[in-house]
This record gives sequence, structure tokens and C-alpha cells, in this order.
Amino acid sequence: MSETVSVIRRLPNETVNRIAAGEVIERPASVIKELVENAIDAGAQQIDIRYEDGGRTRITITDDGRGMNRDDLKLAIERHATSKLAPDMQGHWDLLNIGTMGFRGEALPSIGSVARLTLTSQTQSTESAWELRVDGGDVSAPKPAPRFGLHGTRVDVSDLFFATPARLKFLKSERSEALAISDVVKRLAMANAAVGFTLGTPVRTSLKLTRQTDDQDGRLARLAAILGKDFGENAVFVDTEREAIKLTGFAGLPTFSRGNAQHQYLFVNGRPVRDKLLNGAVRGAYQDFLARDRHPVVALYLDLPHEHVDVNVHPAKSEVRFRNPGLVRGLIVSALRHALAAAGHRASTTVSDYALGKIQAEQPSYAFQRDYARPSPYAAPPSGYTPYRHDPALQPLVDGFSAKVEEGAERFQGPFGEVDDPVHMPPVETDLTERPLGAARAQLHETYVVAQTRDGIVIVDQHAAHERLVYERMKAAMANKGVERQALLIPDIVDLGETDAARVLARTDELAEMGLIIEPFGAGAVAVRETPALLGEMNVQSLLRDLADDISEYDEALSLKEKFEHVCGTMACHGSVRAGRRLNGPEMNALLRQMEDTPHSGQCNHGRPTYVELKLADIERLFGRR
Repeated sequence: MSETVSVIRRLPNETVNRIAAGEVIERPASVIKELVENAIDAGAQQIDIRYEDGGRTRITITDDGRGMNRDDLKLAIERHATSKLAPDMQGHWDLLNIGTMGFRGEALPSIGSVARLTLTSQTQSTESAWELRVDGGDVSAPKPAPRFGLHGTRVDVSDLFFATPARLKFLKSERSEALAISDVVKRLAMANAAVGFTLGTPVRTSLKLTRQTDDQDGRLARLAAILGKDFGENAVFVDTEREAIKLTGFAGLPTFSRGNAQHQYLFVNGRPVRDKLLNGAVRGAYQDFLARDRHPVVALYLDLPHEHVDVNVHPAKSEVRFRNPGLVRGLIVSALRHALAAAGHRASTTVSDYALGKIQAEQPSYAFQRDYARPSPYAAPPSGYTPYRHDPALQPLVDGFSAKVEEGAERFQGPFGEVDDPVHMPPVETDLTERPLGAARAQLHETYVVAQTRDGIVIVDQHAAHERLVYERMKAAMANKGVERQALLIPDIVDLGETDAARVLARTDELAEMGLIIEPFGAGAVAVRETPALLGEMNVQSLLRDLADDISEYDEALSLKEKFEHVCGTMACHGSVRAGRRLNGPEMNALLRQMEDTPHSGQCNHGRPTYVELKLADIERLFGRR
């Protein structure tokens, strides 16, 4: 009988390292993250990063940390060799008491197994620097090299993934890889205000951050340098401690929100992390202040005993686990709410709010679809219509932040201009209270249009309603003949920063099809020369920032046209009638009639209701009549 051959094999070191590299080194940004973390652990106060071709061709990182001698250099490229872990007095290695950025000892051997790696390092006490090369896993002996400063390390990585060509196919465009690199470096810079950073290519420097003091002012200065000075001017300080867990940082005011959650930066014991629990806590803290589609800008620093958090969850070290996640979440929610309340931005609860909250708004019984049967404006009035009789008592004089319905206008001046369509110009003798959204009676607080129906009242949020109308018209215009544009007398210059400007300018042609004409205007700035005519006046600065956020979420292979509805929603929000604009009677009624003729007008583009209808029975219950 023949002996059974074993099928279990011991993998060679180079294969083991390449497997590890697949977990740790995903893209050029991963290489930079690991090397910068090593520099921070080495006590560097200045870190300079240069890359070419999105990091594929070359990455060079120079720091002024402690440096390594010849023997340390040889150990540094061995798998699971690290200076960041040490046994305790009993010889135990505690993985729950980690105070450094790195600890696995995988980064350098992983990089050396898939690229050409050159390490040059020096200490203050040695006469020369030492250089070591690793070429796809092949290690050369250390040799003396010229010094390049007092102390520190220079890491040069070239031809990334040359030893694993299949991985090259998974890399994205040069621009996408550059954006990923920028994001990684910015997050590390936010977490380490006392370290100076430069980032760029041989052609230009895209990021230059000077060292800051390691306190509240220094941290805010670093955040403002990365997120923009607007963040520094619109953020509140957060500082809370509970049961040895301390939360500090800065939270943007609710009015300083963005279109996605990419501008939420969370750090645990100085480590940038992406954690669903932490993001959910931020969302919960802001739920009373922001619409569902808006996201706050925050930079929060959570410091807690090392034994209360497990950072050994994923090779990339971007995920953590908390011993008491409920305590952490509760601390974040309460701290943010307290900070926002101290800034005077918590909505107070009143008796009237409580009473209105008890009224359940009914779903609209009239579906505003063109294919539904409804009376033609040219046909005889349906049964139930009676000639309109004006009663002055129904239109009391209002003033201040309100406006009453004035009669006598010959044409309806709708939010889109003069209305000629008889659908939007019902005869004066028609009783508008029989229409689904009724007859406009007044505008309150320059925000809400109050209309009277046959058996109740309708309160319309003019901005939310008009937002849906603009959105539908943009879609129709795009489908038919394209969006008409209007030239700006003086172009608007919007400073977006290098990253956001690149995102928007990359879609110049597609934005032009939607009526937005832009062009570059220096480093990080965009000039807006034409805007969609149907939007009228708008906040171009806010529009461009939100568009940059929207575009950043789309896959590189997708055309913006495939996301047109989402982008149109963003643009419609900025071009619709704003709260605070006083409307006259014809404008109010034109808005109501257009809502009746527009699909999905019961909700705005962000899921909020555009109107609330209160039946007389509801109102009578409110006043105790039922």
C-alpha cells in the first residue's frame, strides 16, 4: 500500500509577505498611511511626502524622527519585527494596551514584497546614514549612505505592485489615487497638529501645514487649514469627560452642513478611524437640527484607556471595537447636543408645538399625476363649483413678516415669471377653495403660504414646494431641448480647495449640459460664468460646494448623467423660492396651482413634506370643540 502524500504545505516567506501585502497594502494611499504612521511613532515633527503618477511610479517620505541604526534597519524589514510592542515584567505581550499608531510589524516587509523599497535612516549619534534595498522581496545588505540631516528616515517606494501585476489592474485613475492620498494625509494631519506636513508631486506642493501647538487653539488652526476657514468660524468646541472617556473636538453648526457624511472626521486615541457606531452617534446628535439629506461637519477626538478599545480588528487599523459601545455613543450624543445648545441652536419646545405634534397629518387624497382623471381647465366647472364671491373678512390685514392676498392683478406672477397657461390662471369667478390645495389667503413669516380649502386649511412650505417644481422643470428641460443658461455680468469666483475644485472641473462638460458653465481660476478656485436660467438668482458658493460633495460619491466609471436626478435635486434646492421671500397673492396661488399640476409635489427632493393639510375636524379638536 502506497503511503499517503501530505497536501499541507508551508508557504515560503515571500508568498507569506505578498499575502500580508494584499491585506495591508491596498493602493498607494495605503503605503503612505503606513509609512507616515511609522514616522509619527518615531517622534517626527516634520513629514514630507512626494509621489508621482498617483503613487504608482514613486513615493518618497522623509521624516525627522529618531531614525534607525544598521542593525535596526535589518530588523525593520523582517515580518512581525517592531519596536512598538514589548513584553511586560512577566513576559506577556499585551495587545490591548497599544499606544502607538502601528504595532503589527507588517508594513515594511509587505511593501518590500510588492515594490522596490529603499530605506535610508540615520540617528543623531552615528557618523553616516545606512541604506537598505528590498526588490520584490529580495533583500540586499545594508550599506553606508550620505547623511541628509541630523536624524530621521527616508523611505523610497518605486514601481508599486511590479511584483504582483494583477494588483495594478485594480488601481483607479491617477486623479482618483491622488485624491485618496490627499484624504489619508489630511486625516493623519488632523490627528497630529504638532507635526508639520507637506504633500505634493515634483511639479507642485498641494498641501503645506506648519506645526501647531498641541492644544485647543492649535488643533482648530490645523482643522481650519484643512477644512477651510469657514469651518473655524462656524464650529463649536466640544469638551466632555465621563468614566475615564474624554471627548474633545469641534462640531460645525447645523447651518454649516454638507451633502454627505465624508466631512466627519473621528479619531480614537489619536488614530483616524471609520466606525459605524461613531457615525451613527453623530447622526443621532444632529437629528433634531438637520434634514435627513444634510450631514454635519465634525472633527471629534475620543481618548480612553487603551484597555477599553481594541485596535487589533483589521490589518489596516481603521476599525476599532469598544468595550462599552453604549457608553461611547451616549457620550458623543450628549456632548454634541450640549455644545449645540450652548451655541443657541437648540429648538425650544412650546405649548403650540406640542399641540400641533398631536395632530396626525393625513396623506393627501388627491394624487397630482398627469395621467389621473381630473377636470380640464377648458371644460365646464364640475358639480360642486360655485362662483367665487370675495369676502373681505376672509382676508384680514396682516403685516410684519406676513403678506395678505391682494386682488386685482391681471396676470399671475408665478415663481417662474408671468403665467399664461390657463391651468395656472383659473378664472377669477372660480371658487379656488374647491381646488385640492385651496385658495391662498396669506403668507406667514415670509415662509409659509396659508390656503383655505372647502373643509380645512393647507399650510405650504414655499421653499420645499418650489424646490420640487424646479426639479421637475429641470428634468423636462433636459429631456427636451437642454437647459437654457444666463450669463453672469461678473463671474463668481468660488474657492473650493485643490481636491474639491479638481472634482468639479473634471465634470465641466457634463455640468455645461445642465446649464452651469465653469472654468479653472487659479489653484483650488473655480470661476462660474453662466448658470441655469430657470434657477434665477442663487447662492453659487454653496451650490459648488454641494456639487463637489455629490460628485465625490459617484464611481469613476459612471457618467454624471446617470446621477442627473440627484444633481438636479441639489441645484433645484439652491434655485427655488427661499424662505424669507415675500410673495404676493397671484404668486401664492400660482404656486398652489403648479403644485397641483406637478408629479410628486407632496414632498420636496429631500423627503420633507411640502404641505400639511388640517381638516376642520382637526382644528376643532385643537380648540376643544370636539
